[in-house]
Amino acid sequence: MKVRTDARRAAIVEAAAGLFEEFGYDGASMNELAKRLGGSKGTLYGYFESKDQLFEAVVRKFATGHLSEAAANLEADNEDVAALRETLLHFAEGMLRVLTDDTRAMACYRMVMGEAGRSDVGRLFHESGPTEAIAALSKVLAAAMKRGLLVRGDAHVTAQHFIALVPAEIQSRLFEREPKPIGRTAIRGMARRAVDMYLSGALPR
Repeated sequence: MKVRTDARRAAIVEAAAGLFEEFGYDGASMNELAKRLGGSKGTLYGYFESKDQLFEAVVRKFATGHLSEAAANLEADNEDVAALRETLLHFAEGMLRVLTDDTRAMACYRMVMGEAGRSDVGRLFHESGPTEAIAALSKVLAAAMKRGLLVRGDAHVTAQHFIALVPAEIQSRLFEREPKPIGRTAIRGMARRAVDMYLSGALPR
């Protein structure tokens, strides 16, 4: 029973992703989703209590799950700068991987950008990955500051700076019609440059 339940939930999230992509957050309805899945709206609410909760599941699966995964694998306390650099590099690569070669993730990001000024979709998006990633990264940076590896400051703010710096080289992809996938070697190069740029301003003089 659990396998069927999990499979059904995955099918709902997959169908909802297509619906949100086609109609946007406000235009998508649970009625239309139920019609596409061939079930009842009551069944959908058995899995997701609201459209907000369903959207969060879509965002986590296709757009911010990589952030949660990267944050979960962060080494909180690094003994030296070399270890810290490797931790940040691993995080940056995980963050960039989906942004560079996942078309559904790109579609989700575009939808959020288009809807953010008209609904709560931006807040929901941010709470579905970026917020917890920033919190996890803040702990890493705070520990590094305490060890004297980084200049002391507001770890939360510097975590935001780092996360904003990582995708700097690929921002234009959000505006391209069909951006081409980027290979792992190029991704690692982007991650390394972002980490080096961050550390050049964050290491003690």
